[in-house]
Amino acid sequence: MDLGLKNRVALVAASSQGIGRATAEAFAAEGCHVAMCARNQQTLQAAAEKIRKQHHVEVLAEAFDVTDSAAVSRFVAAVAAKFGSVDICITNAGGPPAKGFLSATLEDWQHALDANFLSTIYFAREVIPHMQRKRWGRIITLTSITTKQPVADLVLSNAVRAAVVGLVKSLANEFGKDGILVNNVGPGFTTTDRLKELARSRSSASGKNEQEIFDAWAADAPLKRLGEPREVAETIVWLASERASYVTGQTVLVDGGMYKGL
Repeated sequence: MDLGLKNRVALVAASSQGIGRATAEAFAAEGCHVAMCARNQQTLQAAAEKIRKQHHVEVLAEAFDVTDSAAVSRFVAAVAAKFGSVDICITNAGGPPAKGFLSATLEDWQHALDANFLSTIYFAREVIPHMQRKRWGRIITLTSITTKQPVADLVLSNAVRAAVVGLVKSLANEFGKDGILVNNVGPGFTTTDRLKELARSRSSASGKNEQEIFDAWAADAPLKRLGEPREVAETIVWLASERASYVTGQTVLVDGGMYKGL
């Protein structure tokens, strides 16, 4: 199936590893020019070089922190200068630490807001004008199943990521007339370093070993397994494609059926 993405410009935040990296690879496989960013310069450049060699596409990679609005602005400008546009923007950042409400400090809340909500605003403000000029664009936020179903001991993620969904709906409503589609993807328990961190936290609190934690998460999904970053990435690429041209303002869960609601 032709997804209509060849030669589009896809910006993927936090793409040096995990779901972000799998997403950058998936766009490259469709023939997109790819712009990548992350905080760790060495890991980012290694990921970018692998994508260049494997998929023979142009890749721009710059290391910075997405909580820095000026750095986001400079990066988007650099992407537009190099490739001529920014067609697709995938916002992403590492999730906040696993904590209950009373153990979360005000600094924890501020960092969660900066990384997981305000960074989305920073990217959206910069890319929307480029998309408006072409009357075509895709903004996809990468969040979590917590936007639909709160997860125990993840109060920071439960609260802050829900705000992202409100932003997604608002942007979809305001900029649909400009040909810009805005959606959210919420992964369930997916085999990333973030999940390993959460398993360690749960293990320390419960006395269970980490494998027992992983097994319990897998058992809670109808598919009886954890997700793979590639599976989330392929959903994101579909949402960005011409095959999803009438889908906007939605949250699509990639969770193996773990969400218990209707």
